[in-house]
Amino acid sequence: MDSRKTSLPLPDASWRERLLRPYFGRQVHAHLARLAAREHPPLIRLNRRLRHRPVVRFFGRVSRLGDGIAWYALMAALLAVDGAAALPAVAHMMLAGLAGTLLYKWLKGATERPRPYQAEPAILCLTAPLDRFSFPSGHTLHAVIFSLVVSAYYPALAWVVFPFTALVAASRLVLGLHYPSDVVAGALLGALVAWLSFSF
Repeated sequence: MDSRKTSLPLPDASWRERLLRPYFGRQVHAHLARLAAREHPPLIRLNRRLRHRPVVRFFGRVSRLGDGIAWYALMAALLAVDGAAALPAVAHMMLAGLAGTLLYKWLKGATERPRPYQAEPAILCLTAPLDRFSFPSGHTLHAVIFSLVVSAYYPALAWVVFPFTALVAASRLVLGLHYPSDVVAGALLGALVAWLSFSF
């Protein structure tokens, strides 16, 4: 990639973000800022070493699929192959995914953590972000939710969905969109949402 490439512009705050932006406490903001300072050096190295067109193109496509395209396609494929028998799995995925969306939207608006490329000029944003804030990684959160839920109904799919989930999580770091702590938090929250969805 051309090292002269500048960071992509930040999208304007949506009405949802403004609505879901409560006061979250100065201590939380300060803790995330200190954590970000420790995460900058490895992210800078990763961003520089992988800033090559084939790598960026590959992870950009993975990230785009992780926007939801891959999961919607999977749901449609299950319905096409199994018909009504796939309805419980698909309904479970949709409801758990909705719960995950509400949770991560609230957390993003509450923490207002800047994305790495906003806080550190040496980190380039290599694809357009979907929203303003960084914590947690919504892509990772949803990938974990959907992988855990669908693999519970269709265990054979675990060999496909979990490697894809790992690639989605990695793409958020490679592309300069998230901190490692965002990705770890997204994975843990996704696992929690999936576990709670089975308890109901």
